[in-house]
Amino acid sequence: MWKTNEGSTGRLIQLCLGYFFFYIVFGVATKWFTGSAALVAPPMTDMEFLVWSTLGGSLICLLVVFAFGWQKSGIAGIPPEYAYIIPSGICTAIIIPTTTLMYMLLKSVMVAMIIMRASVIVISRLVDEAQLRQGILKKTVYWQENAGVVFAVAAAGTQIFLAKSEDFDFLHNAAAMAVLSSYICAYSARIYIMNYYKNTRPQGASLNNKWFFAIEQIAASVTMALAALILYRSASSAAPVAAFQAALAHPHPAVIPANLAGAVYGMVAFFSVFIFMFKGRTATFAGLVNRLTSLVAGTTATLISYFLFRGRFPGIADWASLALILVAVGFLSMAERRRVGELTAAHELNNAPKTAA
Repeated sequence: MWKTNEGSTGRLIQLCLGYFFFYIVFGVATKWFTGSAALVAPPMTDMEFLVWSTLGGSLICLLVVFAFGWQKSGIAGIPPEYAYIIPSGICTAIIIPTTTLMYMLLKSVMVAMIIMRASVIVISRLVDEAQLRQGILKKTVYWQENAGVVFAVAAAGTQIFLAKSEDFDFLHNAAAMAVLSSYICAYSARIYIMNYYKNTRPQGASLNNKWFFAIEQIAASVTMALAALILYRSASSAAPVAAFQAALAHPHPAVIPANLAGAVYGMVAFFSVFIFMFKGRTATFAGLVNRLTSLVAGTTATLISYFLFRGRFPGIADWASLALILVAVGFLSMAERRRVGELTAAHELNNAPKTAA
């Protein structure tokens, strides 16, 4: 078994590999359920897949949390961190459905992906700037990290050159702009909270990221369950609400497989959160690692889908984007070497190897 230290480069690579693997599996699996090339009959609508895959993802997260007792803080009484971890979970409950709603409301899935990935990269950098000014973040954001941001945004933006003017009709769509605003605001608050928790731990203390994840996921699940109940009983005639009610009232025959696909995406959540909260790294660095891993995994899933299901073959923009990603990864590698040297000199990395989380 590959043993690594908390906060080590080896541990970071392990998390990225886990994120990469499960993201690809989920990306390929979705081809079975939606769209003209779906392998289930009849194909699921986007809303049906959202409902049942989200249920599967939430259940696997809760199953792991309670099976291993991650929800136990080990602190007597009520930890004060609940005051902001629970709101982070509420933000997570907003992020999960708005991600799929963006795909539903925008004509171009490609543009939706660009906006969401680029926004998280920019948000991460802004969070660092805010916490530096507040004195919460004590570390310097290296110029290599800033260079990585530039190339990562360029990698995401490369796809824009293929977009048509009508792909940006969401700018005049009130519902789409509301969903996008909710997504960006929720992610901004969540990344800020994650880094507040990480940056306010006593020096030398081990991060209890599993406990943070547990409380956040419990809060997210409760919030989504309450929202689902309200929407199901709602008298609204809005199309998304009607589609949601229909998905619950008349379950698709492929509900169980969709739950399993959602469970795979739930596994992605573990690695995603632990990367965002990785010990000793800035929000800029962690956000870049998270989004760049998803960008590479997305291209890989597209390539695999092409060979398995005769899907779309990655185009010139995809390969150009991948090249820019590799440049960004190069800058991140330089930043990582500097950061490890800094953490080692400050005795912030454990010396004895431990089993990876």
